[in-house]
Amino acid sequence: MYAEGMVPLRRAAWAVVAVLLWTAWAGAQPATGTRNLCSQVPDIARSLTRISGMKLLHPVPCAFIAREKINEFLKKRVRDGESPQEIRAEEMVLKKFGFVPPDFNLADSTVDLLTEQAAAFYDYNRKKLFIADTTPSESQDAVLAHELAHALADQSFHLARYIRQGRKSDDGSTARLAVMEGQATWLMSEYLARRSGKSLRDLPQAVALPGDENVGAGGQYPVFESEPFYLRKALVFPYTQGMLFQDAVLRRDGQDAFAEVFQRAPVSTSQILHPEKYFAHLDPTDPELPHPRLPPAYKGLVGGSLGEFEHAILIEQFAGKDTARELAPHWRGCNFQLRENRKTRRTVLLYAVEWDTSDNARQYFAAYRQALGKKWKTFTVSSETADTVDGSGDEGGFELRRVGVTVTSVEGFPPAAK
Repeated sequence: MYAEGMVPLRRAAWAVVAVLLWTAWAGAQPATGTRNLCSQVPDIARSLTRISGMKLLHPVPCAFIAREKINEFLKKRVRDGESPQEIRAEEMVLKKFGFVPPDFNLADSTVDLLTEQAAAFYDYNRKKLFIADTTPSESQDAVLAHELAHALADQSFHLARYIRQGRKSDDGSTARLAVMEGQATWLMSEYLARRSGKSLRDLPQAVALPGDENVGAGGQYPVFESEPFYLRKALVFPYTQGMLFQDAVLRRDGQDAFAEVFQRAPVSTSQILHPEKYFAHLDPTDPELPHPRLPPAYKGLVGGSLGEFEHAILIEQFAGKDTARELAPHWRGCNFQLRENRKTRRTVLLYAVEWDTSDNARQYFAAYRQALGKKWKTFTVSSETADTVDGSGDEGGFELRRVGVTVTSVEGFPPAAK
């Protein structure tokens, strides 16, 4: 999701916390245990170089940070990195689609979640690796390997630029994040496998990760477990599905795959979920938004696209996992825009999504009608046909339409606008 000149807080949190989290504490002195841990960096880096073919062009400094500083810095990052207006716009979009509840606070939730999850980070502005003092000893080698994989990619492909080039599309930026985290996860796993005399190339079952609905369960990460379904999925996706994507490209193109995914970045989460679409250069479509008659006071606030990944979450959340599994892969493209009357603070959502066939568009029309009824406390239908639904919800009137392969919705009409 984006606005003019804006890096969305949700996406920025997942994508650049590793870049910025440690900047304020770069001068901290490492504890003895971490100093010994950091001595392993050269050996691990050499192993990753052999696996990937990416060269270590210069050493990667390693330092320590106390976990209690993380929350403090993240709050400062949110204050400095995003204006209150930008945070509000991002939060409003999540609420409009029903991904989070009406009382959800995106900034506070992001800070708390990332504080809990922090273990180690590679800062590709300062070109340093940092590790939290609470990282369990049994996880330290894996953590170092993951972050050193980021360092190798950065030295070869400039990760800051790679992220920056993806900002034109929010779905595309999620795909790029999946490249970064998926490759690092694959290399970490291969590094650990080779220490046991094995390889992921011979162990496809090791890459076929379990469903991410169980990730973080069991009380170990209470903040994660209490987050809305959407944010839990968004945090896990780059690591799990990104690893599967990297493995698929590697099995087709060999060692060249490590460079390929940076030199020709995937442009959608659909390409991450279905690597054959990446190989075939099957890019998203650009469906036209509806054109409602709104008062002139309504101006564009924020716009963007929901990819296949986010549609899968939306469908599962409101219509069930089986429907999401069957329908989401038929997604072809999406646009949305949130318009606001800044005087009254009323907002209207314009939304268009294209599917590969009319039948699948009909299925999604039915699923989204169901979503409208579930995400609002009040849902009143005034007229309905096989391809149209008009009525009112919590924030005003709505019009849901299907024409051919495209489903559109306008939500939040002011009383006199329709």
